[in-house]
Amino acid sequence: MWDRTTGLLRSGDRPIDAVVGTRDAPAEVISSTSLGSVDYLDLFTTPTSATATPEAWARAMFGDEPSLGERLIWRVLLGLRLADAWSPETVAGWTISGRTPEWIRLETRSRLLSANLVVHVGAETVGLATFLRYDRPAGRWLWTPASAVHRLLVPGVLRTAEKVVRRRALRATGGERATDAGGG
Repeated sequence: MWDRTTGLLRSGDRPIDAVVGTRDAPAEVISSTSLGSVDYLDLFTTPTSATATPEAWARAMFGDEPSLGERLIWRVLLGLRLADAWSPETVAGWTISGRTPEWIRLETRSRLLSANLVVHVGAETVGLATFLRYDRPAGRWLWTPASAVHRLLVPGVLRTAEKVVRRRALRATGGERATDAGGG
């Protein structure tokens, strides 16, 4: 549930910090975008003790190739251009356009807007920032209602990714059968 006074989304005892807009976003997050100007920014961050590289977190969030639901939202609804097949230079069809040890930037565009997804990894946090630039006025009209759904979905994306990262780490250490069909 969204707590308007604190800006936190709560589910159980694990809050997810949410920032919408550039005014309250940390400078290091804003500096990770490749967009010359930003019309929309949101940042969701959650505490975690799970450790992985920014790319591993991004792949845990979105997979190597977009799911059917992601294709529907990204390609059909938003018109975003996605790569058709898996590549080490893409995550879920988005091009990897930048990275540091702390973050990875995924990039794509449509006729109406340009987009970055940036996964930030801290000492005990992981975050997902969404940056948009409206390249045509219709981009704002399209994203405004879609952003409400997006902000409801992102906390679940972070929680699911944490489970995937933990499961992969457990498998890597031999703590779980590699044949487990649980995904990840």
